[in-house]
Amino acid sequence: MIVDHLGRQFRNLRLSLTAACNYACTYCVPDGKRLLPANAELEAEEMVRAVQLLIDTAGIEKLRITGGEPLLTPKFDALLPAVMQMGLEDVSVTTNGQLLPRKAKLIVEAGLQRINISLDTLNAEHFREIARSGDLETVLKGIELMLDAGLKIKVNMVPMRHKNDDQILPLLDYCLERGIELRFIELMNMGHLQGNALFEVQFFSMQEILDLIATRYEFARTDAPFDSTAARFEIPGAGVFGIIANESEPFCRTCSRLRLSSNGKLYGCLSNARSHDMNEVLQLPDALAMVKLQKMLSSALGDKQLASFSGEVTVMKFIGG
Repeated sequence: MIVDHLGRQFRNLRLSLTAACNYACTYCVPDGKRLLPANAELEAEEMVRAVQLLIDTAGIEKLRITGGEPLLTPKFDALLPAVMQMGLEDVSVTTNGQLLPRKAKLIVEAGLQRINISLDTLNAEHFREIARSGDLETVLKGIELMLDAGLKIKVNMVPMRHKNDDQILPLLDYCLERGIELRFIELMNMGHLQGNALFEVQFFSMQEILDLIATRYEFARTDAPFDSTAARFEIPGAGVFGIIANESEPFCRTCSRLRLSSNGKLYGCLSNARSHDMNEVLQLPDALAMVKLQKMLSSALGDKQLASFSGEVTVMKFIGG
């Protein structure tokens, strides 16, 4: 068992299938940045083996398939059915939803039970301004398809001052009406926003979100898993919402997350650009691979912050959300 002095272990794996994305969201990449695959991305079969090795070595229990945009790559079609057979406690997918109508049949047939969909506004014009691509109606259709198939859905929203903070209540209403848990994610001080004055201008805090919701709903804080990144709140008789308050209420001391990039690099912490190359490990027989991987994971666990996120130049799309 690999444990640090705070008792943290790697239990949750975020797997980035590709760094490519069909969006270019303003909080993710700077203007004009092309969203292409990373150099030497792993094949689906290599990713499946990497996941199994991490289960066997670190005791990974939960897997989140991310990107870039995971539904954009053909690897998704091969990987999802394979990981669903690994006996994991939970498998989920984070997607912008643009390709959900095309992939709905595959997702349902693979047996996926849970999906996270990024949606920052219900205003079609502002949707294009933030995502710099895509079509709102297609995403909403994908959400309805997932609901009809019985999947548990969480919608992720990044509130930004003067950009989409006026959508906090409309999106909450939309989600509550459909039994969807809305997750507000505080803007993160990383990538092109790290050290950028724009971060301070657009940052919308947890308290501001709660104050706004309080103008329409009564709510109370409710329990969340020990290593959860989100503070959860219940609106009696209506539903729940969550806030991932990376700046306002850091969760580093209980973080159990490990990230594997699409080109085979392990990251122990979003706030640390240090990576550990798993490609060599994948060339070894299982027994030797696990010995080498155990040392690598111990080092990656040491990369975690002690108390709070301090910001990093790392671009989120390269290492998964």
